[in-house]
Amino acid sequence: MFEKVRRYSIGLRRLHWLMAMLILLVYPAIEQRGLFQRGTPERAAMMQTHFWLGLSVLFFIAWRVAARLRNGTPPIHPALPIWQALPAGLLHLLLYAFLIVMPILGLLTAWTDGKTLYLPFSHIALPALMAPDPALAERLESLHGGIGEFFYWVIGLHVLAALYHHFIRRDDTLRRMM
Repeated sequence: MFEKVRRYSIGLRRLHWLMAMLILLVYPAIEQRGLFQRGTPERAAMMQTHFWLGLSVLFFIAWRVAARLRNGTPPIHPALPIWQALPAGLLHLLLYAFLIVMPILGLLTAWTDGKTLYLPFSHIALPALMAPDPALAERLESLHGGIGEFFYWVIGLHVLAALYHHFIRRDDTLRRMM
């Protein structure tokens, strides 16, 4: 008889997949801005979409961390050997750090670059909490972009690890999040 899979709480599962969807949207929003000329409303819409999706990620990761601390993590069956558990923990720590740091870097970049963030579907601008500083904006944008490029690999590794656990190792790692 099969043992019942212990899963993450429904709230954590929903947050995980919502955030995965947001990440899948935030990347194309910035990567495809080049389809539009600078200064056009379409390009501005792509940038605003990228900003607000990123800030949504920051909001939801705060909620997710709180829920994870409250609800804990269901154990993996069969348990991971230590040589897999340590890299898995490091990968998750990197993912959480990324989901916190990237929206903050993006916001700081926008402010120091003098960009205006409008409330979605309005002409109401959020106040900038930093003065424009082109040199700092350039460094922040470079850091934000570099980390974003690196995380294509980390996100890909996360997906491959989930598939490895499900199809090769045949443990319940992926099913815990379904």
